[in-house]
Amino acid sequence: MASGMDKLGAPPERLKRSQASLFGGIASGVGVFILYLLLAGGPSPLHIAIGLAIGVALGAWVRLADL
Repeated sequence: MASGMDKLGAPPERLKRSQASLFGGIASGVGVFILYLLLAGGPSPLHIAIGLAIGVALGAWVRLADL
């Protein structure tokens, strides 16, 4: 199934993400990780693993969603 751009004869291009998107994703992920550790209480290995997973997921989402 062809999209509207394909019908116009324009070659498909890959969108470029800026470096600000990378820094925003990293900063958001680190911020969420720190806030989670502060709110979770004591820094147990389980809390660190959960906070790290949430921080990485949110950082990746910010990086990919920021076009």
